[in-house]
Amino acid sequence: MTSPHHGAHALGSPGGRETAGAGPAGDPAPPPSTDTGMTDAGVTDTGVTDAVHEVEVEAEDRPPAAGTTSNLVIAVVVLAFGVAAFAGSWALGAGTAQRPAAGTFPLLVSGVLVLLGLGLLAGVRRTSDAERFTAGSWQVLAGLATMVVFVALISVIGFEIPAALLAFVWLRVLGHESWRLSIITSLAVVVAFYLLFVAALSVPIPHLF
Repeated sequence: MTSPHHGAHALGSPGGRETAGAGPAGDPAPPPSTDTGMTDAGVTDTGVTDAVHEVEVEAEDRPPAAGTTSNLVIAVVVLAFGVAAFAGSWALGAGTAQRPAAGTFPLLVSGVLVLLGLGLLAGVRRTSDAERFTAGSWQVLAGLATMVVFVALISVIGFEIPAALLAFVWLRVLGHESWRLSIITSLAVVVAFYLLFVAALSVPIPHLF
């Protein structure tokens, strides 16, 4: 006679034994919990900490903010350079849209400088993101000074040499490019300028050749 304890077979398991991990009715056991809430929170906190650290490092490396006096000096210098360049360009001849003269292009550039200086002058007290004078700030002033010298020399020795020197100074001295790149680019700029404005458009710009 079969014993009720040994002869009866358990559901879902041959031989009367339950399958490991199965429920009472033979259903598979639920998968183990994969709660990653703590892990995600840890990763998020680490990312926020890294971002805050990067912002602090950038703030330490940033030059100190300029005050009202520095903003006023910058505006006056830009305006003075623009006015001086405008006067020199006007002396070369303004020309017209149909018949541009030697001072047409420099006049446009100097006019932009004048407008920029006036805009800076109007926002002296409202500007809060300007930086105090550093070594890099003087490079900007040097670039503006070379523009004034460029305009002054055009009427004396033509545009070829001043244009080549201007491009070279901007590339090599201010931009810290290589000697080879600076020389080749400077000469290419002069050639392109000559072919476009002198040979193709016949603009009466003072030139040597």
